[in-house]
This record gives sequence, C-alpha cells and structure tokens, in this order.
Amino acid sequence: MTAPGREIKARQQPRVTVRLEAVWAAGRYAVLVALCVLCYSNSLRGELVHDDVWAIINNPDVRPGSSLGNIFSNDFWGKRMADNTSHKSYRPLCILTFLNILLGGMTPLYFHIVNVCLHCAVTCLLMQTCERCVFEDSRLAFITALLFAVHPVHTEAVSGIVGRADVLACLLFLLTFLSYVPVRSVGECDSEDSLPSTVSTWSLLISLLLGTCAMLVKETGITVFGVCLLYDALVFCRKPIIHLSGSGLRDLLHICSPFIKRACLISGYVVIIMSVRLWLMGGSMPLFSEQDNPASFSPHLLTILTYSYLLSFNAWLLLAPVVLCYDWQRQDSREVLVGMLFLVFPFIPASNLFFRVGFVVAERVLYMPSMGYCILVAHGLGRLCSVVGRFAAMVLSVSMLMLLLLFSWKTVQQNNVWLSREALFSGIQTLPHNAKVHYNYANFLKDSSRHQEAIHHYNTALLYPRHASAMNNLGTLTHSPEEAERYYRKALDTNPQHNRALFNLGNLLSQGKEKKAEALLRDSIRFGPHFADAYSSLASLYAEQKRFAEANEVYVKGIEHCPDSSDLHNNYGVFLVDTEGKLAAAHYQQAVRLKPAHYVAMVNLGRLLRSSNENREAESWYKALEVTRKVDILTPLGALYYNTGRYEEALQVYREAAALQPDSTDIWLALQAQVLAMAGRTKEAEKMTLDIISREGSCIECYRLLSAIYSKHGNYTEALEALDRALQQNPQDLTMRAELYFSKGNQLREMNQLDRAFESYKLAVELKPDQSQAWMNMGGIQHIKGDYAAARMYYQRALLLSPGSKLLKENLAKLDRLER
Repeated sequence: MTAPGREIKARQQPRVTVRLEAVWAAGRYAVLVALCVLCYSNSLRGELVHDDVWAIINNPDVRPGSSLGNIFSNDFWGKRMADNTSHKSYRPLCILTFLNILLGGMTPLYFHIVNVCLHCAVTCLLMQTCERCVFEDSRLAFITALLFAVHPVHTEAVSGIVGRADVLACLLFLLTFLSYVPVRSVGECDSEDSLPSTVSTWSLLISLLLGTCAMLVKETGITVFGVCLLYDALVFCRKPIIHLSGSGLRDLLHICSPFIKRACLISGYVVIIMSVRLWLMGGSMPLFSEQDNPASFSPHLLTILTYSYLLSFNAWLLLAPVVLCYDWQRQDSREVLVGMLFLVFPFIPASNLFFRVGFVVAERVLYMPSMGYCILVAHGLGRLCSVVGRFAAMVLSVSMLMLLLLFSWKTVQQNNVWLSREALFSGIQTLPHNAKVHYNYANFLKDSSRHQEAIHHYNTALLYPRHASAMNNLGTLTHSPEEAERYYRKALDTNPQHNRALFNLGNLLSQGKEKKAEALLRDSIRFGPHFADAYSSLASLYAEQKRFAEANEVYVKGIEHCPDSSDLHNNYGVFLVDTEGKLAAAHYQQAVRLKPAHYVAMVNLGRLLRSSNENREAESWYKALEVTRKVDILTPLGALYYNTGRYEEALQVYREAAALQPDSTDIWLALQAQVLAMAGRTKEAEKMTLDIISREGSCIECYRLLSAIYSKHGNYTEALEALDRALQQNPQDLTMRAELYFSKGNQLREMNQLDRAFESYKLAVELKPDQSQAWMNMGGIQHIKGDYAAARMYYQRALLLSPGSKLLKENLAKLDRLER
C-alpha cells in the first residue's frame, strides 16, 4: 500500500515536468526573437533602396487613397498586368502590407520594423514545424531555427523592403504546411496498419486558402502544395503501402483512395488558380531584357552548363555566405526528406529551368529554400553527435556555436550594405569584376551629380562585357556634343536596338540635323514601344517644325502604348493648351491621378484654369500644391490672388516665396512693385523697387514698374526718366523694347508732347507691328492735329488687328462726320 504523501508527490511530478517544458519552450522562442532583433536592429536605420524605390516610392498603388481594384489588377510595380512592359509579378497581398504608410507615412523605419517582425515570426514558426513534423529531438529543431535566424543570405530579404514578399510568403508557406499536416508528434506518423486521413476537411480547406495567399504574396508560394503532397505520400503513406504491398491491386487502391482524393483535389485546385493567374497576365509571359538574364537568351544547348553552375552557386551561397551581393548576373529519413523538399521545391520557380526569370542570382529567393538547408545541417549535426564520443560531440557543438556567431556577425555587417543607395551600390570591392555593379553605382553617382566618379565607373563597366547602357550613360555625362555622339554610336554598335541610346542620340541631333533625329526617335519607339520619353521628344520635334497634325498623332499613339505615363499626359496637355483647353485640362488631371506628386502638371492645370477665369478651381489646385512650399508653386498662387484683387493674401504668399528664394529679383518685383502698388502702398513699393535697382542696376522690369508708380501719382517727368533708363539698358527682346516705347509714348501724351509721343509710338510699331493700341494712338494724335487722312489710315490699320474694337469704330465714325 502506497503512502498518501508519496502518491501526492507522484501526481505533482508530471505537472512540474509540464511546467518546465512550457518554460523551456517559451525560453527557446524568446531567444529566437531576441537573436533576430539583435541581428537586424541596425537595419532599422536603413533607407528605401534599389527595388524599394520602384515598388514603394514610385508605385501609384502604395498610396493612402489607393483603390483595392487597382491593387488586385496591377502587378507588384503598379503597372497593369496586361501591359506588355509588366513583369507579371502579381503580389497584391504583399502590396497591402506596404500600406503601413497609413500609420507612419513613407518613413522607412516602419517598413523595416514590419520586416524584422515577420522574420521573427517565420523563425519561430520554423522551429514549431520542425518539432511537429521533422525532429523527435526538440534541440535539433531549436538549432535549425537558430541557424535560420542568423543566416547572412537573408539580409536582402529582411533588410530590403521588397524582400517582404519572400519573408511573408515563407510565413504563409509554413502555415499552409502545418494546416495540411495533422497536429501530432512525429513518432505517430508511421502507422503500418492503415493509411492516415492526414487532415480534416476544414484543415484541408484552410491549407488551400493559406497556400493561395502565399501565392498572392509571391509566386514561389504555390510550391507549398507540391511539398504537402510529397510529404503526404512519402511520410504518411509510405509505410502502410509497403506493409500491404502483398495485397491485391484493388486492396491497394482502396487503401490509397484517401490520398488519391486529396492529391486530385489539390492538383485540380492548383490547375485552376494557375489558369486564373495566366488569365490575369493577359495570356503572355513577362518580357525581360538580355541584360537582366543573359544566359536565358542564349540559343546554345551548352547553356545548360550555366544553369548547372548557377544551381551549385546558389547552394554554395547557403553553405558559405562569404561574398554576398544585391545583384548576381540520399538517405531514407524524414529529416532528409523534409529538408530536401523545403530546399528544392521553393527554388524551382527561380531556377530558369522551366521559364525565364528577370535575374541571374538573387539572394532573397533563397529565403524559403534556406529552411531546407538549415534542417539538413541540424540533422547532420544530430547524426554526427550520435555516432561520435562525448568529447567529439562537444567539439561539434562548440563549432556550431562558432558558426552561429560568425553568421550573426556577417548578417550585421551585411545589413550596413542596405542602409542607403550609396552603401548598396558602392560595394565594388565585393565583386570588382561585375559590370552591372559598376554600372549601377555609376548611375547613383550620376543622380548625385558626382559626374567624374560616375564616368570612372561607367568606363570600368566597359572593361568586362561590352555594356551598351554604360556607353549610353557616358554620352549623357560628357560636356562635348561630339564626344556624346561618339558614345551613343558606340552603344548602338554594341546593341543597334538600344532604344535609350537611339533616343539620346536623336535628342542630340534635333538641333540642326532634324531628319536624322526624326529617324532615330522613330527607331527608339520601334524598339521600345513603351518608352514614353521617345514619344514626347518626337512630338516636340514635329511641333517645332509646325507639323502639328503629326505631333498630335505621335502623342495619341504614345498615350495608347504608355497610358500610365504621367509625364506624357502632362506634355500632351502643354501641346493642346492653346488649341483645346478642355482636353489639355483632362490630360493634366490624368497626369495628377497617375502621379499625385506631379507638381508640374498641377501648376500647368492651375495656370490653364486661371487663364480661363476659373479662379476658384485654379485656387483649389494651388491650395493643394501649397503644402509643398515650393517657389514655383507659391508664385502662381500669388499671381492668382493678385489678379483677383486679393492683395493681402498675394502679399503673404509672395513674402513666403521670397523667404525661400531671397535672391530672386522676379519674386521681389512681384511682391514689392505690383502687389504693393496695387494695394495702395506705393511708398513701400517705390522704396523696395529702388533697393532692387541699387543691387541690380540692369533690372529693366524695375524701371518699368517704377515708371508705373510715378505715373499713378502724376509724376510724369520722373516716370519718363525711368522709362529712358530702361531703354538705356538696350534690351535684346524686341517685344520688350516695343512695349517700353509704347509706355514712353503714353507718358509723353499725358504731358501733351504729342509729336514726341507720335515718334515713340512709331518706334513701337516698327519693332512690333501687331500693337493695335499704338496704331490707334498714332491715329488719335493725327486726329487731334487735324490730319484726318493720316488718322483714318492709322485707325484702319489698328482695326485690322482688332476688328471688334468699338472705340476704333467710334473714332472712324467721328472722322466721317468731320469730313462731311
């Protein structure tokens, strides 16, 4: 008989054991999260770099007001899926996660925090998957997760925001796998008496849903269905089938029917969602350039050797991630099986074996396959430790610890590469013989106006393969047109269909060699039908030659091929503004819809509305722009207020513009002269205009404005002197000189010096014959002097220019009465 105290103690022992196991499990998860955060904490300071710029900053779908319809009909980069230029990367669920901008705007910190949190979740889920479905020893599952948490090959996926697609797809991959596999210990998976049902109907449906979500985050997510089926067949179903292998075929089919049903259901479902995916792509595959992936364009059969090398190279990156770069042109055991499934299947879409991809090597695509690598390494460590002595096992454990520390150090170092565009592109020492690395770094230097350094790296890119784009960009940097032409032609010798080189050379020759320029721009459009800038340049060339119908045709064709080009819509609006105002306004508005930050289109639209006396709408556009606090936006708004008599508001806006650009004479002139004078504060206007003249003695507009101020107060002599000072500056613009003579004639007429006034008007019309007011004033002077014939001649000349002038018609009627 057992003593009561001993019986109670026996009951408490399992409870204590359960508590200890729970604490140990929680501790393992805490260590994994802490390790992930420590390794990637320095990435939180990073900017949006490389592909992040196109996927987030320049993506119209990553906006607070984006419609779900666009997100689910456009590709990852914001282009329509049916567009020929689309990469066909359909990842709407990943785009939805980028809408963390609703909380923190475009601040990179929030994007990085989400990525690090997702990596923590994937790491913890991988350990749980290994404990349930791979290892019987939870320590090996923990080592697998540790290795995955710190592996340096993950830096591109975690530190680069675009890599979120890989991280989130991996998370959903594991959730799908766990939903498909029954929740039980791995020791229960090998029953030899019956074929397991594997999952309930609800579990199966949930796994289908999660797998679909994984595919909608990144295309590689669909491979989870293949992993689930093979795991089902080779782990759950293998031993029962072997045990009953002596039975008849009917018995085997009966036993296998649950698996066959599952396999048929999943295969049919995959065919359906792949068909929908192909339909969304418009029935066509993405078009990549040879520069993106040269080997895939090779017609030679021996190219298979390149693919074999790339497969082994990716494997080497997992084994020894010593050199990492943002751009790179067996046994019967469950552990090995799962490791190989996780390693091989997610990599198949990126292998180039079945269809072309847009890269040679990309580290972020190794994020999911690396799970299989980590499982295999942990399994190998476990097997070695089980067959060697205690001392050797200790050495192996210390070696694994050293490897984890080394990987952690490498990850932290590699994160620094992703902190900024310059850090990313300047890693030339990593791959000094990679032409594309030099080319991308040169592009960054060019954008940063560090032209001499850019030229050096473009030239370095040319030392390896003949890089047509590098030659083209060298042409854009040189200050000599002859040298630029030489580089463009070199680029075209290397690649005669390089549409940007054709475009740049066409623009270079557009002044003086219009026929050649036209042919080059046409070729640029022919070889790059979705290159919007080429349409704009060709249309502008036609417009300069007064070939307006052809220019219009080019713009229409360009918008048909590049409907998402905001610049093309804006340029077409500029072309139409003088002839079809409403259509021009529609294209300006479309430019703003496509690119909400297209300030040029907004300013153009505001000016068009203002010129059409639609001041209220114009003001609303300028008000929308005002938040940017730019001079070229504030000054039109000030002009709008000035033209509508709201002088105090105009003064306020102009003062802010002057504070932003204190050296701008035009702003001070508008602020002090026009607005102050019209507001009745002429003394202030006069003083500030004189201050401008003291700083810039050659300010013709200042003298004109000063003359207007003096004339308003009846100081005609001083007004006349100001105009004479302006004429002494000898303005080269004939229109301005004509206006000065016209203003001088007005002052002389006010002073009753009619003969001198007549001579000034005469000089004005000689310079600008279409000044109807000057002709009319000359007629008025002759009318007063009694020379009616001369007066009639000048009135009639003015009437030809202004046929609707009532005043001219009245003056001619007076002459008729006087002559009668």
